[in-house]
Amino acid sequence: MRKLLFFIIIFIYSQAQLQAQGYRLTVKFSQYTGGKMFLAHYMGKGTFLADSAMIDASGTAVLEGKEPLPGGIYLVVFPGKQRYFEMLLDKQQVFTVSVDTTDLVGKTVYKTSPENDLFLEYNRFLATLAPESRQIQEALAARTAADTARARPIQTALNRRIQDYRHDFMQKHPSSLLTSIFRAMKEPEVPPKPADADSAFAYRYFKSHYWDEVNLADGRLVRTPVLEGKLQKYFTQLVPMEPDSIIAECDTLLAQARQDREMFKYVLWWLTYHYETSQYMGMDAVFVHLVEKYYVPGDAYWLNNEQLNKIISRAYAIAPNLIGQQAPPLDMQDSTARPLSLYGTKAKYTVLVFWDPTCGHCKTEIPRLDSAYKASWKDMGVVMVGVKTDGTREEWLDFIHRHQLDGWIHAWDPQSQSNYRRLYDVYSTPVVYLLDEKKKILAKRLGVQQLNGFLERLAQGTASALPTR
Repeated sequence: MRKLLFFIIIFIYSQAQLQAQGYRLTVKFSQYTGGKMFLAHYMGKGTFLADSAMIDASGTAVLEGKEPLPGGIYLVVFPGKQRYFEMLLDKQQVFTVSVDTTDLVGKTVYKTSPENDLFLEYNRFLATLAPESRQIQEALAARTAADTARARPIQTALNRRIQDYRHDFMQKHPSSLLTSIFRAMKEPEVPPKPADADSAFAYRYFKSHYWDEVNLADGRLVRTPVLEGKLQKYFTQLVPMEPDSIIAECDTLLAQARQDREMFKYVLWWLTYHYETSQYMGMDAVFVHLVEKYYVPGDAYWLNNEQLNKIISRAYAIAPNLIGQQAPPLDMQDSTARPLSLYGTKAKYTVLVFWDPTCGHCKTEIPRLDSAYKASWKDMGVVMVGVKTDGTREEWLDFIHRHQLDGWIHAWDPQSQSNYRRLYDVYSTPVVYLLDEKKKILAKRLGVQQLNGFLERLAQGTASALPTR
């Protein structure tokens, strides 16, 4: 008995040591006797390779490493990369999974992985709902009012069964990774509107409770598709599309995400990328704020110096020409070499265009801008100021003559003294800015139709909306 107890203790200790040192995942395929399988993980909604292994003649592949893998949802990808199944990785990272490709849900078996037993049980529950799901899809595919009405109660009942299952699971397994995922997937249930509440009650309640169930201290959620979906919905549907409001929401969320390094890293990355690449005008102000508050002080610990400097340099290039700021001064020359100053140009509105007579896109856009100017903008008090960026003087003057841009103020900087490329972030052409009477930046990087719409809203006093670029 003592010898048996001794071996049990040694076995438990050795397993604990192996777990502490890394991972060992044994995958047994019933239909494969060779080839390469892959282990991937989610990062938001994207997937990234974590490991790979060859399948031997017995259908077995072993994935192992000295360091534990971060927790989250992982994908076991079959040879050929056409099929895969999902599994959970958390603290227990030494286990075996036997896979029958004829029925991945019904015939998959885990050994020493309680978390995946629970995950498999949930997937089998979802499989039992397939008939109702098909009914709903068929009804919606018919696209008639009667079919839609018929599908609605089925959908409601189906959703209730799923929610009840998840609620019961969370009660029984509060520390499970799957519980954290289920909580994050929940959305606030808006109570009935109080008698004295206004029409925005439901929106305000939903927004203020949106993050209640998301554990922003749980870095495992980074490696699931759930977190990115939550961020996307919140910042595109719930937060007002106005830079100051967005900046406040970013700071609030990042303060909560600091509880976990992986969570902070992902949320900051997502916000930075989202607003740097936003198609809505003015969102670059959010990007600049994030860089100044988090990257410049060194909070982006995962970046090397070269990467960090690129992001900071990009923000500093944008910072001088944010919407709402005064346009940087420009002192240049006109086509006859006489001095020309942007601030010396008096107009209700100034459309400042950086363009190149040899640029293919400019050859299309500049005449369109001129047509809009002559058709209506001139009557609105607009003055067109064109700045040559490339091409020879002869090419520039020839283009002006051929397209009869005689109503414009034409400028260039032959001595490269104005530094306009950095001040106005001119890295491609054409680049268009709209300035007010005091040369404050009202809009930028808009096409002709967008700029026309913006000017019309200005004339009507309704130009607060942020158009897409």
